[in-house]
Amino acid sequence: MSASPRFFTEREAALHSTKDSCWVLLGNRVYDVTSFLRTHPGGEALILGRSGGDVRREMEGPPHRHSENARRWMEQYYIGELEGDSGTDEAQTLRERRKASETGDETTDENADYNRCSSVDLDKDLVDWRKPLAWQVGHLGEKYDAWVHQPVDRPIRLFGNPLLEASTKTSWYWVPVVWLPIVFYVSWHCYTTLAKGTTRLDLTSGISVPIHKYFFPPLFLLGWFLWSFIEYCIHRFVFHMKPPGHNYYLIMIHFLLHGQHHKSPFDGSRLVFPPGLASLVVGSFYLLLCRTLPEILGTSVFVGGLCGYVVYDMIHYYLHYGSPKRGSYMYGLKAYHVKHHFEHQRAGFGITSTFWDHPFKTVIPGEKF
Repeated sequence: MSASPRFFTEREAALHSTKDSCWVLLGNRVYDVTSFLRTHPGGEALILGRSGGDVRREMEGPPHRHSENARRWMEQYYIGELEGDSGTDEAQTLRERRKASETGDETTDENADYNRCSSVDLDKDLVDWRKPLAWQVGHLGEKYDAWVHQPVDRPIRLFGNPLLEASTKTSWYWVPVVWLPIVFYVSWHCYTTLAKGTTRLDLTSGISVPIHKYFFPPLFLLGWFLWSFIEYCIHRFVFHMKPPGHNYYLIMIHFLLHGQHHKSPFDGSRLVFPPGLASLVVGSFYLLLCRTLPEILGTSVFVGGLCGYVVYDMIHYYLHYGSPKRGSYMYGLKAYHVKHHFEHQRAGFGITSTFWDHPFKTVIPGEKF
C-alpha cells in the first residue's frame, strides 16, 4: 500500500517562510515550493509574501487564474496534509489515516524524511521514465501532442549511450564562450575592410555606390532584425509543428528538437543550443547572405544576426532561471514565455521580444502578475 502522508500544524507550516524553506497551503494540502521560487514567472517575492498561508485565492485569481498545467505542476511539490479543526469531517479523515499509519495498517517509514510527490506516475505514464525517452515517444502516436504539453519538473534522459546523451546537454556559458569571439573578430574584420573605402555596391552595369565604414552599424542591426524574424519562424513553424500521429520518426525528431524542452521546461542543461547543432543554422545563414549580397556586406549582416542569436539564447535561459525586477521589461517577457509553456503553446512564439507575434496574430492575451 502507498505511504501515508505526513501531517503538519498551521504553526509548523507558518515557520517555513524564507528562501531556504518556503511552504504554502492549498486548503489542507501542504507544498514545499522552495525549489520553485527562482523559476516562478511572477517572481519569488509573490510566493514569499504568501508563504505559510493558503494560496487558493491566488490560484483562482484575479488577476491571474492559474492554468490546469500550473495546478498539475504544483502537485510535484506536495509534501503532506494540514491538521484541521477537530470538528470537521476532513480533519476526522486525516486523523483516521494517521491512526492507520501509526498502527501499521499502511506502509510507512517513520525514520525516513518526507518525499515530494511527482505528477509522473512511473507505472501509469505513457512512457517508461526509467528508460531513455528518445526511442519511446514515437510510439505515442496521436497522444504525443497532449502528453508533451503537460510539463513536469524532472530530468529527462534521451539516450542510453553516455556520450550521445552528453552531446544533447549544454551549459549556458558555452554559447558566449564559443560565439562571442567570432562576433568580435568578424565585426572588426568587416569594419576595417569597409574603412579602406574600396567596397562598392553595383546597382546596374554602369552605376555603383561606395559603402563606407559608417554603413557597418546599420548592416549589423539589419542582421539582428533578420535574426529576430528567423527566431520567430523556427520557433513557430519548426519547433511547434504538430507531427502526424502515424509518423514515428517525425515525432521523435520533434521531441529531440523542442518537445523535450516543453516536457521539462526547467532542465537547465537543455535551455540553449549545443554549438554543433547551432553551427548548422549559423552556416546556412552565412551562405545565404553571402550569395545574396557582396561578400563583405553579407558578412556584416551575418555577424549582426549571429550576435542576435547569442542574445536570444541568453535571454531564453534567463527567462527560465532569472529573477527579473517586477515591472521591468524582462519581468513581463518572463511571464509571457512561461504562459507559452503552461497555457498557450500555440501562441507567444517571440522570445527576445513579442514584435513578430503582433503581425502574425499569435500574441498571448495580457494578464497582470
